[in-house]
Amino acid sequence: MSTLLQKELKISKILSTNADQAKALDDAARIKILQILYHKQFATEQIVEELNKIGYRKATTTIRHHLDILKNAGLIEIVKMEEVRGAVMKYYGTSVRVMGTKLPANFETEFSKTIADTSVKLEKVIKNIAENTGSKIKKKNSKNVTAESNYEEQIVMEIVNRAMTRVFENNGQLLLQK
Repeated sequence: MSTLLQKELKISKILSTNADQAKALDDAARIKILQILYHKQFATEQIVEELNKIGYRKATTTIRHHLDILKNAGLIEIVKMEEVRGAVMKYYGTSVRVMGTKLPANFETEFSKTIADTSVKLEKVIKNIAENTGSKIKKKNSKNVTAESNYEEQIVMEIVNRAMTRVFENNGQLLLQK
């Protein structure tokens, strides 16, 4: 037998999700719903209208099904309920931002120095977070987590992810303009 292709892969990205969320994101309409709900609150009918504007023509019952999947995965939630003509109208929102822009093909080479420089600085921040939260994480979850689950890494990753999200949501445009 001869080897036709062999290449070493280095981990360059971490996608922090679970199986339910990954399954929920396996549909273009659901991703569009998340993008529509970014910083907005809409009822089902309004979501249908917004989807129609961008070319996704789906029945209201189909959108309700998509909303249920996103809600069960924890990607959206009911943020308001109003009584309208004797019925309850639910408004949905999300705390998740889906960034769907495709990176340029030469991203890795174009930004390799910036990635390397940032990694050195970020390593110090992550070590500090791990030192400050490590015992808390271990104490709360020592019974439920196996050694191979990378639970501690995932917790630190979520802390960094949410902190970066907060920075970009609060100051992102200002940071990028400087």
